[in-house]
Amino acid sequence: MVVARLRPSAAVWLSVLGVALFGLVGASAPNHNTLRAPIPWLRLPAMSGTVSQAVTSAAIVLSCLGTLLMLNAYRRGWSPDSRLLSSAGTLAVLVVANLTPVGSSDTASYAAYGRIAALGGDPYVTTPAQLGGAYAHMVSEGWRNTPSVYGPIATWFQAAAAFVGGDRPWLTIWALMLANAAVFLGTGYLLMRTADDPVRAGLLWTANPLLIGVLVAGGHLDTIVACLAVCAVHFVRRATRWHHDMIVGALVGLACGTKISAALLCVGLAWPLLRSGAWRQAVRVTCAAMLTLALLYAVYGLHALAPLSAASHLVSKPSLWAWFDQFGTAFLGTRATAAITSVLWPVLMLALAWVLRRRVPADTPALVAVPFALTFAWILTAPWAMPWYTALAWALAALYRQGRLTRYLVVTTAVLAMSHNSGGHGWTL
Repeated sequence: MVVARLRPSAAVWLSVLGVALFGLVGASAPNHNTLRAPIPWLRLPAMSGTVSQAVTSAAIVLSCLGTLLMLNAYRRGWSPDSRLLSSAGTLAVLVVANLTPVGSSDTASYAAYGRIAALGGDPYVTTPAQLGGAYAHMVSEGWRNTPSVYGPIATWFQAAAAFVGGDRPWLTIWALMLANAAVFLGTGYLLMRTADDPVRAGLLWTANPLLIGVLVAGGHLDTIVACLAVCAVHFVRRATRWHHDMIVGALVGLACGTKISAALLCVGLAWPLLRSGAWRQAVRVTCAAMLTLALLYAVYGLHALAPLSAASHLVSKPSLWAWFDQFGTAFLGTRATAAITSVLWPVLMLALAWVLRRRVPADTPALVAVPFALTFAWILTAPWAMPWYTALAWALAALYRQGRLTRYLVVTTAVLAMSHNSGGHGWTL
């Protein structure tokens, strides 16, 4: 194939160009693919919607190709210096983190929820629309009347940024972007120190142009979940005493307290422990995670879980459930379709996780392979999936070799990114 014959330099330049285009879109805000309120220091003339969509799509495609080709070159013998990968990735991260968020309006929602909390309100009851003002104006219409669906850790993270930003939403968003970039780089450092192959870990995380575009340029909280997951896996593999298990459980609980989807990590760690006969360790980890999560939510009360229940019925494209939802609503009704979907998708997820687990190389530890397979299966089968949800799977993939599944993860992330990059403009729920 022509792709296989391309030199590593071509892969590197494609990656650089992809990140540069993400940066160009962010610097040309406001446009169709960024937030409405730009970060003020680097301002290029605003792009039209057609141009920004074309440039963003090109950035995703080039970043996807660059990632695939760098991984292919590495498999064929290319061995870049891990320190150079770290330096190049850090430079790219620092550039896009200082620009207006690209591809999603989630950071605007983060800022609004943080502002509510910083003012002493309850973001699990108060919506951005009720907050009003400049903060509410930036939130996309689909989420303006929705309370926070994020955990207490996320809320405190957002409130800290809002405390810095005060009544200036752009400053809150910039603080969120910088903090997220720091977590991303910290995760990369941990991965390159703890992974079985530091160079491969660098290619899959710190110097991954697709992840830089999706996670850092987008400013998503999933980076925090991935960081906590890397720490948890590191500790659980080296656990020798009961208090190590408690630390692992606390880390998993903190991840769930950021985004509840991190519960997949708890299941993914507990299952191989049970299979290996280490049931006491599994119980300690699970109980510590549940206790940590309970303590976090006790600060707000059980009503903080209510927005999660409402959000669980959402369906996105290109999920296969989007087509089933259209068909089912027409012939079965909305309630019946939602009920069938809620029952079938977890079954499909577990079945696919079993298939993916068998595809993971045999030398990959189960404590990494099982959470990876389960997380990847969730992304592929859940009714509501976004490109930044792949962060946890990427972090686990960087720890140990996952075979061809890594390439499928690249393509999956790119396909989702192509479907969800509008900056929150024109979304319908």
